[in-house]
Amino acid sequence: MINLLKHILSRSLAAVIFFGLSLPVFADGIHDHESLVKRYFPTMTELGELSGEPLAAEVKQNGKLLGYVYYTTDAIKIPAYSGKPIRTLVGFDMQGKIRGVNIVHHEEPILVVGITEADLQTFIDQYIGKSVFDKIKIGGRDRDGYKSIDAITGATITVMVLNASITRSIQLILKSRNLTPKSLAIAGPTDNPAAVDVEPTDQPVWIYVWKERLFQIAILCSGLFLLLLILVFQDWLVQHPVLYTRLRNGFLIWTVLFIGWYSLAQLSVVNVLTFVGAIFHGFSWDNFLIDPMMFLLWGFVAMTLLLWGRGVYCGWLCPFGALQELLFRLGQRFKIKSYEFPDGVHQRLWAIKYLILLALFGISLQSLVYAERLAEVEPFKTAITLRFMREWGFVLYALGLLVVGLFVRKFYCRYLCPLGAALTYPARFRIFDWLRRRKECGRPCQICAEECEVQAIRPTGEINANECHYCLDCQVTYFNDRKCPPVVEKRRKRERFSKDAPSKPVPVEFQATLKQPD
Repeated sequence: MINLLKHILSRSLAAVIFFGLSLPVFADGIHDHESLVKRYFPTMTELGELSGEPLAAEVKQNGKLLGYVYYTTDAIKIPAYSGKPIRTLVGFDMQGKIRGVNIVHHEEPILVVGITEADLQTFIDQYIGKSVFDKIKIGGRDRDGYKSIDAITGATITVMVLNASITRSIQLILKSRNLTPKSLAIAGPTDNPAAVDVEPTDQPVWIYVWKERLFQIAILCSGLFLLLLILVFQDWLVQHPVLYTRLRNGFLIWTVLFIGWYSLAQLSVVNVLTFVGAIFHGFSWDNFLIDPMMFLLWGFVAMTLLLWGRGVYCGWLCPFGALQELLFRLGQRFKIKSYEFPDGVHQRLWAIKYLILLALFGISLQSLVYAERLAEVEPFKTAITLRFMREWGFVLYALGLLVVGLFVRKFYCRYLCPLGAALTYPARFRIFDWLRRRKECGRPCQICAEECEVQAIRPTGEINANECHYCLDCQVTYFNDRKCPPVVEKRRKRERFSKDAPSKPVPVEFQATLKQPD
């Protein structure tokens, strides 16, 4: 069944490559949004056509120029989190004040589902009344030459791109029309030309974002380096089970708190769909560098997929997976009884996540935005990105999966996660097999198979690398001379030999040293 689904996915991808894809192009005119312009300029009597370079339209009242309106994408195209620019309508008056800002087209996952219209409007309203010559930055406090505005929780990268699009496009419009503080009759500190300089428009936004997140980048890289050490020295570490257990629990807590709720770096199947879309529609590293945490995580995951398989991410770096595991262990402390499906049922339930991936992939070929909506099958945005601060339906769904996970260990990860299904494909090219097995595994010993947290060990003893979460519990057992039958037998033989062996005579030259002094 699973092999059939993988075959279908492969054929679907081949069909896409053969036939090619084309995304719809928005071609709205300024008069399509005349009602918005009227809100910006209530006394407007005439709205001109988009003209000039960059394109902008004049807004007049009985022949008097009130200001300009334009679309940001006609001035500058900065790819956002989705890899596509955000098309925004901006209006400013001849006093140098921003009169209105409205997003008219976007494909941002967090704005499609997750951010309310009220949250978005509250963010946009912060621009109204600010000077077109202000340097506007996201977060922090006002300082010399800069005005700060609040971000939207869970959409920091998106609003950074939106802010850069607005501020940079305004400067391009001003420069092309020779509009200066002096010509707009703006008095005060902006009369100083140095006060109106803006960051170079040719500098990629991702560079600015990386500079802003140096602390988070350093902490993340430190954690990934620690995980790399754990993986490289796993044979030694699993022979010290108490140390290993504490280290793993601590790492899972770090994953939930830092990677998840603090950095909001939960990977998603949406990232995979966006990457596939980018391959067919103008791939650019700038699109993926925009979020340093996600970029570094994906880079590390790509490396570990080839060396260890998908289990490193699923078992160590997924915030929602770590949250499930920690809650399950907490439930065990309170004697909550866990359940496992029979092996035949368990293997058939695996197919569900591949079906979900197939459906999302197929829909994304027609509409990435619609696929992003359906990707809410992932509870990541609710439980991690938005920290359960969402509509009650989404919250109930995420909580329901966590509750089920108290009884069936990592239920969502094992049977429903389309991201986990997607990671199995590149993981098939992994170079090494680091997990040790013995000839007795599965024939007849079933200890590891019964203890595996995700039932990834077949009754015959082989580890299914496509489903393994690399918890290393089986490796702890592998070296345990009190638990693993072959190793137990070797220990018992050593003890019997040591007990039955006759005492060796003490050499003559050492006998004097054994005599007690008088």
